[in-house]
Amino acid sequence: MHDFRDLSRAAETAMRDVFAATPLQLNAHLSERFGAEIYLKREDLTPVRSYKLRGAFNAMRKVLAHDPDRRLFVCASAGNHAQGVAFMCRHFGVRGVIFMPVTTPQQKVFKTETFGGDHIEIRMIGDYFDDTLAAAQSYCREAGGSFLAPFDDEDVIEGQASVGVEIMDQLGHAPDRIVLPVGGGGLSAGVCSYFGQRTAFTLVEPAGGTSLRAALEAGAPVTLARVNSFVDGAAVARIGEKTFARLAHIDPQNVLAAPEDRICTTMMEMLNVEGIVLEPAGALAIDVLTDIADQIRGQSVVCVTSGGNFDFERLPEVKERAQRYSGVKKYFILRLPQRPGALKEFLNILGPEDDIARFEYLKKSARNFGSVLIGIETRRAENFAALFARIDAAGFTYTDITNDETLAQFVI
Repeated sequence: MHDFRDLSRAAETAMRDVFAATPLQLNAHLSERFGAEIYLKREDLTPVRSYKLRGAFNAMRKVLAHDPDRRLFVCASAGNHAQGVAFMCRHFGVRGVIFMPVTTPQQKVFKTETFGGDHIEIRMIGDYFDDTLAAAQSYCREAGGSFLAPFDDEDVIEGQASVGVEIMDQLGHAPDRIVLPVGGGGLSAGVCSYFGQRTAFTLVEPAGGTSLRAALEAGAPVTLARVNSFVDGAAVARIGEKTFARLAHIDPQNVLAAPEDRICTTMMEMLNVEGIVLEPAGALAIDVLTDIADQIRGQSVVCVTSGGNFDFERLPEVKERAQRYSGVKKYFILRLPQRPGALKEFLNILGPEDDIARFEYLKKSARNFGSVLIGIETRRAENFAALFARIDAAGFTYTDITNDETLAQFVI
């Protein structure tokens, strides 16, 4: 009976016929910032810009080894798993039927079609992923295909563990710590199982989807009542049964949550400073370094950047959220007197580094006052304390709505 490490290494060896190992890069910027050797395992540089094709490859390889005549594979995915499956359907010369929610962005549909070509068919079914998944599984049973799970499958976990095999080979030894993003748990279960006790782990989930932490607290997988879908590559309501079985021993103190807005600051930093394009889930491992800075000083740390499938149409939103989190952009509703010169008085209060990014009358009537939505950007967060002091001294009434999620949703 082969042990997990042998199976993972066999999977990694077989992959070399399909794609090259992803780079393990020492990052000077992060290393200097945190006083450690920070390496990035660049899974955003696979042929489909995420690690997901590893698990798809291994699962399909195992099925075809057992049943060489198998010709139909089915999956449900709105993103990276679909692209990995499509790529591997073309490689193995088999047919794939990929179910995607109707709400899937066209860019992801197009990329999946590009990777799979004539070997795949995409079916857009369901407004929500649960509906899409049910349709895919029903079709798979009727058509006699093989269903490719995105994470909760031992062959998929084994395939994702190849990331760990490459880290070990490229570094030449186990690092002091590996930082991994967690969604359904396939990547973390694989790499943690491969390394075992030879290194420390920090696992990171998006704050709006902490399914591993919930499972560790309950002692079994539980379904979260609500999930924030911003970190779409890791926003999973329920961790897998098989993946949790491999992660149940993890100390909850080593499972951290990254706020969605802070992740945006990390994405912008990596893009502007390093020229590295990461999707929100791909930035999780780097983002959480801030929370473990005291633990990692002087250590060798590998952060797995799990994916770079970022739609640049989302860039304005990411920049906006990053600015708000960093405190350099605020929104407030100003009560402006309806008299000549009032607006000019307010504008004269602004400092030399303050810039109006949004100005909109929400309610202007013949009465004494009108409500104005104002967005202000500044260069340094501390400028706002001085600005608000000047506004107070001038007698203007205002309400800061920057962190009011409900109100901001409607007016920003």
